[in-house]
Amino acid sequence: MDWYQTVFELIDMRSFSNLWYWIALAVLWSSTAHYVLGVPFDLVQRAARSGGQADADLRDMVRINVNRILYIAGAAGIWLVALGSCLLTVLASLGWGYGNEFCQALFLLLFPMSLVALLSSHTARHIHANAIQGKALYKRLKRHRFFTQAIGMVSIFVTAFWGMLQNMQIGVLGG
Repeated sequence: MDWYQTVFELIDMRSFSNLWYWIALAVLWSSTAHYVLGVPFDLVQRAARSGGQADADLRDMVRINVNRILYIAGAAGIWLVALGSCLLTVLASLGWGYGNEFCQALFLLLFPMSLVALLSSHTARHIHANAIQGKALYKRLKRHRFFTQAIGMVSIFVTAFWGMLQNMQIGVLGG
C-alpha cells in the first residue's frame, strides 16, 4: 500500500463527506451572522442597551464600513457582479452539468454569500442615503442580521440535504 492511498483512505477527499467542509460551512455562517456590515453584533446590542461610548463606537464603525462598502460598490461593483456571476455560472455548470462534487460544494458556499453581499450593499445604501442613527440604526442592523441568518438557515438546509443525498448515492453505488 503506497503513502497516497493511505492518506486518501484516511481523509476522504470528496467535499460532502469531508468533515472540513462542514466545519468551514459552520464557521462561514457563524462569522457572517456575527458581523453585520463588518460590525460585531455584540457591539450593536451593547449600544442599544447602554448607549454612550458604545453608541459612539457603533456609529463610527458603521460609518466606516458603510463608506467602504459604497466605495467598493461604486468603484468596482459592475465588475464584481459580472465576475461573480461568471464564477457562479461556471461552478453551477461544472457542478451539476458535469457532476463535479467539488464545484457543487463551492457553489453552495458562494451563492448564498453573494446574496448576503447584495443585501449588505442594499443596507449600506439605505443607511447612507437616510443618515440613519440611534434606534433606527439598531433596528436596521438587527433586521439585516435576521435576513442574513435566514439566508444562512436556508443555505445550510439545502447544503445538508444535497450533501446527504450525494453521500447516500455514493454509498449505494459504491463510490
